[in-house]
Amino acid sequence: VQLVESGGGLVQPGGSLRLSCAASGSIRSISAMGWYRQAPGKQRELVARIISGDSTNYADSVKGRFTISRDNAKNTVYLQMNSLKVEDTAVYYCNALVLIFEYWGQGTQVTVSS
Repeated sequence: VQLVESGGGLVQPGGSLRLSCAASGSIRSISAMGWYRQAPGKQRELVARIISGDSTNYADSVKGRFTISRDNAKNTVYLQMNSLKVEDTAVYYCNALVLIFEYWGQGTQVTVSS
């Protein structure tokens, strides 16, 4: 499974961004996809995840502001981020779960700053 993220960038507080993650390879075996982030000096943390059947879960810090969705026809998962805060600044990574194996994208930088 290969994952390619896009959509990061610089945005002011209160702004919005949409991240995309395009999957290729053995995509039929993917059971869950998600977004993680890692800020400087901090551990990587789960932001949002979507599981087969469209069940979703979110970190408490992003509930009500971020939405994860997917387009099966395009093999793509999205993360719509609204009302961004300075503390959302991080490298965002796409993740795919296949059985017990995890796959990661290269990461995309999101910077929230005035």
